[in-house]
Amino acid sequence: MVERFQAMSMPAPDGLSVNVLSAVGLVDAWTEVAGPIGPLYLAWTTSGITAVERAGDAEGFETEYGLRHGRSARRVPAMPARMAAQVENRLLGRRTPGPTVDLGTLTDFEQAVLRKTMEIPFGEVRPYAWIAREIERPRAVRAVGTALANNPVPFVIPCHRVVRADGHIGEYGAGGPEAKRQVLHAEGIDTAALERLAGRGVRYTGSDTTNIYCYPSCRHARRTLERHVVAFRSAEEALTAGYRPCRICRPLEAATFAA
Repeated sequence: MVERFQAMSMPAPDGLSVNVLSAVGLVDAWTEVAGPIGPLYLAWTTSGITAVERAGDAEGFETEYGLRHGRSARRVPAMPARMAAQVENRLLGRRTPGPTVDLGTLTDFEQAVLRKTMEIPFGEVRPYAWIAREIERPRAVRAVGTALANNPVPFVIPCHRVVRADGHIGEYGAGGPEAKRQVLHAEGIDTAALERLAGRGVRYTGSDTTNIYCYPSCRHARRTLERHVVAFRSAEEALTAGYRPCRICRPLEAATFAA
């Protein structure tokens, strides 16, 4: 009888024990997922996603993870189904209630910066000063840039959607300016057009039919017919011309623009 049961036994699937340990919170797990410009390494715990990095050096990813979190992460074949669906939806710009991110290793300020960044819509950009103003730290623009440069979960928290005050694309911690342009292009943003506007000193565009001014990437600005578009070099210029700020993209106003 024992021999019969032994003959029926099968080896456990690869990664099963790690999946079980991860599910009960006894080990951090990571896997490879599809990203907008190539595969990503993504790690998580029962508290949420803890790290995201462009795929390449798996051993280096695990080493860096251990240094940052003080514990190791084990590779598994796939994420839990619900989390996987949420990540896919977020990367594709679909409405989704998650995924949950675990930013417990960061300061309160860094967490505030990154959580506000998550609110920037797919296919749109905002300047660093917008983040600073929104979290009620208008003079902390440089610190906002530092927090975004150290974002442990890029792509999931879209730091690529934050650009320089002058409208130029700027730097990007997950691969530099060219990678940033590629990610924004994947979201439908014409980065060349944004750079041309920035080169002309244009920071906002308005509609002469509504007298509202927006960031050029705002979905409302993009719907304005070309013959009705008015360019502004500053918030002061827009307000002087009788335009009011968009309630959706909430552009910086004259009183806060210099902060």
